Amino acid sequence: MQPIVTDDQLTVVPANEASWDDLQAVLGTADYAARCQCQRLKVAGWIWRDSTHEERVAMLRVQTACGVSGAPATSGLVGYVDDEPAGWVAVEPRPAYPKLRGSRLPWSGRDEDKDDDGVWAVTCMIVRKGYRGRGLTYPLARATVDYARDRGARALEAYPMITQPGKEITWGELNVGARQVFEEAGFTEVSHPTPRRVVMRIDFGRGHDVGSGDSRSS
Repeated sequence: MQPIVTDDQLTVVPANEASWDDLQAVLGTADYAARCQCQRLKVAGWIWRDSTHEERVAMLRVQTACGVSGAPATSGLVGYVDDEPAGWVAVEPRPAYPKLRGSRLPWSGRDEDKDDDGVWAVTCMIVRKGYRGRGLTYPLARATVDYARDRGARALEAYPMITQPGKEITWGELNVGARQVFEEAGFTEVSHPTPRRVVMRIDFGRGHDVGSGDSRSS
């Protein structure tokens, strides 16, 4: 078993401060992340039918502004372990994800302004092959809290999956993150719209405490 990543090994930066090659190293070339390019909630229509891989790559490159340190915005954070690119987390104002608007999951049981750009969302977490199972999703989730708050967010949401001991979940499913990861980052469950998915949130106006548990496996 690989050792858990320690804080002194990890650096997390906005994607525009990372290189494009580093981000692509995280997403890889073979599995779901490489094909999606973090566009599932961005593209109109059905992702694989209505866009090409080349289009999704080009979209992500514009959204992240990788390598442009002075860019006014980016679409996520890149995590480095011992200076090697190892993780990606998508975090932006919630209206930046058009498909969230038409999804039942975020809004079930809630009366929310779907166009409120003061509410940000964490929508995807990817750990590079070779770094999985070392707890990297925990510090990535924590990093989104300060990042969103420092850029004026009033609240930050996530839509993670409930994992069950002994039940295997593929990385294609768990790209939304696991509930316990966001619990330890200080998020609170606000709704449970499906048996396997929850909505979790931090409202910065009321303050928050970031969790610091040590039980990490993602």
